[in-house]
Amino acid sequence: MSRIKVSLPDQVDSDIDRLVEQGEFINRDQAVEELLSRGISAYNTTTEDDTTDVDDDMFGQTTNEQQDPAVQDDDEFGF
Repeated sequence: MSRIKVSLPDQVDSDIDRLVEQGEFINRDQAVEELLSRGISAYNTTTEDDTTDVDDDMFGQTTNEQQDPAVQDDDEFGF
């Protein structure tokens, strides 16, 4: 297991202590490990390919439905 040294804001440090005191975690090490793991897994909810496909589809649908008003076939107002 790797060991790292981090500096935390006082509020985060206090929150970790509070969670340990409330019995949410056995000790600070377990709390930090679990909280970091949960944070990392939150970022991995979708893969990069999934978000790209969704974004491309959404953008493509929007632009396909748009029309340039300068390229209208109406001869109603011809000069």
